[in-house]
Amino acid sequence: MKNTTNTLNTLNTFNTRLELFRQPDHRALLTKGLRGIEREALRVNADGHLNLLPHSRSLGSKLTHGSITTDYSESLMEFITPASCDASVALDELDKVHRFVNDELQKNGGQQLWSQSMPCVLPSETEIPIAWYGRSHIGMLKHVYRRGLALRYGKAMQCIAGIHYNFSMDDDVWKVLHAQEPSNPLNAQDYQSEAYVAMIRNFHRYSWLLMYLFGASPALSTGFLRGREHGLETLSDDTLYLPYATSLRMSDLGYQNNAQDGLVPPYNTLLEYMQSLSKAVRIPYAAYEKIGTQQAGEWVQINTNVLQIENEFYATIRPKRVINSGERPVQALCERGVQYIEVRCMDVDPFESVGISLETTRFLDAFLWFCALTDSPLTNDAEGDANTENFARTVKEGRRPDLTLMREGSAVSLRTWGLELIEQIAVVASLLDEQNHSQEFTDSLNLQKEKLLNPALTPSARVLDAIRAHDNSFIAFGLAQSRELAKGFAARPLSSAERSEFERLAQNSLDAQDEIERTQVGSFDDFLTEYRSHTSAELCC
Repeated sequence: MKNTTNTLNTLNTFNTRLELFRQPDHRALLTKGLRGIEREALRVNADGHLNLLPHSRSLGSKLTHGSITTDYSESLMEFITPASCDASVALDELDKVHRFVNDELQKNGGQQLWSQSMPCVLPSETEIPIAWYGRSHIGMLKHVYRRGLALRYGKAMQCIAGIHYNFSMDDDVWKVLHAQEPSNPLNAQDYQSEAYVAMIRNFHRYSWLLMYLFGASPALSTGFLRGREHGLETLSDDTLYLPYATSLRMSDLGYQNNAQDGLVPPYNTLLEYMQSLSKAVRIPYAAYEKIGTQQAGEWVQINTNVLQIENEFYATIRPKRVINSGERPVQALCERGVQYIEVRCMDVDPFESVGISLETTRFLDAFLWFCALTDSPLTNDAEGDANTENFARTVKEGRRPDLTLMREGSAVSLRTWGLELIEQIAVVASLLDEQNHSQEFTDSLNLQKEKLLNPALTPSARVLDAIRAHDNSFIAFGLAQSRELAKGFAARPLSSAERSEFERLAQNSLDAQDEIERTQVGSFDDFLTEYRSHTSAELCC
């Protein structure tokens, strides 16, 4: 039976906090805070195979460019927008980056960006190029870290692409909420950090909904699995799938790492989270110790611990803080607290030119505000297991008509729970619309409601329909969609002023890398020793 007392407490907290932001003195805070988007995409040849050429110098330096870089592979591009109060501004910037990059790729052998989260046709493991960032110590650190990822997880898994959505609320939001709890002993920084952590707890409770609504990877190339065991069904010679899957990218067939199992258990405080990560970068792992840190005099991984660095931890959401040069992420969180959160579970939407739509960002904003404002009881291992299972069920069979999830110990249909959440989030959407003088947030919610009522409208169902229309081939659909999107970018060339600005930024980034390499001192071995020393046994403990 559902816990009625908990439900009433949750509603009371939620309604009380909403009323605060309906007040004239506080309503403007709804339009503040920052949004940023990071989009990953593979470079592919005209035939849909991975392009193995180096990152073009015309795009700038991967090490120092603020908007155009690479993730794991030399062939896996990453585009980063500046933070903005409105996601629409970030999307406009992302669109310009895509148009510039598309033009440069077309000039460089007719390359294009792969439209899917799951990879294109990949070569052998040895042929997939690891990103190279030059000879500077920091550049070599990034490269060695990626060498370690290759040894630990294989290169194919590192070629999966996604969307990261960075979200923060104005600091005054937390001050308003803090003022309503006069007996709370935390200072302003700690209160904000713990409020973000509470928000993350709620995200874990409800993030299965994002997978149902926005998952767009129900199928993958047969060659991606590299002979691994799987429970997928065969759609064609080159395509495996699950009929009701929403996001195989976020299943155990996508990002996975047995060494990380239980690494960060359900946490109730920022301190617990930081302790888990700081320990993981210090605890040796037997399989990695067998590899060692160097082979034939070359560094192959930063260390032999469970994690080389904190960012190796695969998570659907992370508490974040902008770090200073040479600073570790955990150090930044320890000293200055949580600044924003990074949502990492979003698939690339292959039907959107930049991989994510404005409607999706509007829903994400309303969803995240809901997670922040609704009550967030402390969690435990049992609830953590239930949240993990709900997420796993949704990514593999979310569109199954009779699918049930577990809510407070009782089974509930995904559709029923999802519609109830939409109804609650709608109150937030209405408030956001009122302050923004728009209907965009409510319109987005209505679109998501229709997906719950009709699974055929979900991106995952649409992807499967498109794959079937391309002879049941994931690769054929991915290539056709990539070509279509490339044509769309080419049809909207940048103005001469916009292009000149991108060219200026590219050259400035190359100059900045040259300056780093020219002025650095000491050896890489000493640099790496110093870098590793920043993770001490006492950190956050």
